[in-house]
Amino acid sequence: MSESHMNYSIRHAIDPAAAARMGTEELRTNFHVPGLFEAGRINLTYTLYDRMIVGGAVPTGTALALETIKPTGTPNFLDRRELVVVNIGGAGKITTDGETHSLATRDMLYAGMGSSVAFASDDPGNPAKFYLLSAPAHSKHPTKLIRIGDAKRLDLGGQETSNERSIFQFIHPEGARTCQLVVGMTTLGTGSVWNTMPPHVHDRRMEAYLYFDLPENARVFHLMGEPAETRHIVMANEEAVISPPWSIHSGCGTANYTFVWAMAGDNVDYTDVDPVPLETMR
Repeated sequence: MSESHMNYSIRHAIDPAAAARMGTEELRTNFHVPGLFEAGRINLTYTLYDRMIVGGAVPTGTALALETIKPTGTPNFLDRRELVVVNIGGAGKITTDGETHSLATRDMLYAGMGSSVAFASDDPGNPAKFYLLSAPAHSKHPTKLIRIGDAKRLDLGGQETSNERSIFQFIHPEGARTCQLVVGMTTLGTGSVWNTMPPHVHDRRMEAYLYFDLPENARVFHLMGEPAETRHIVMANEEAVISPPWSIHSGCGTANYTFVWAMAGDNVDYTDVDPVPLETMR
């Protein structure tokens, strides 16, 4: 469905028993989110998992305004929502309520409920690629720019387990305030390919992943499903995937990569997870 420079699609929630019976194409149709970053357009996927919206905006010529879509049911997109934007492309600018913020690659901007938002690139030949994440909000928090160097950094894993990685928490209790969005970025070290291993689940929050910085001929095998009934979806560069609350979220690449993770739901505590012992997985 199309509205001006914006496209959107809807993904309905799937229960674990239904997902366990799905083949490759059904899994991809319901959970895989390709084609987010299209020059001159804003592409959105509205999910029925905690009403999270994932999307991409690639301004090339004129600025792209974030306009409302029918599923939000409001005159303006953020009337009852909040927004996090992560830039994975060239330098760009985001204007919120008349104030302009400059974002280099890997910088993040939070825009609170009721904000107006527009996107622009510094160089149309090397456009910004803004990854959009939005969830319902109950109160307005201040707009805040968080540069990658200002994010809370955690270094985890090791070379011996092929999961040496740096986690950058953009949204956390001591940083920008949100209603329910929790967002961060994980970069794997050279030679490391596993993310979120050992795996976990968190029934109180859904999650979405965007994989990028992946060579053209490389792939990430994103793992999902209940711990004793796992499935996988093969991911290419700059593709997203929806991870339901009942699902593990883990993955393994054919090369190292970076991904943005985002959660929405009942609890904004990053550590509120239920570990999954590897011996219980099937």
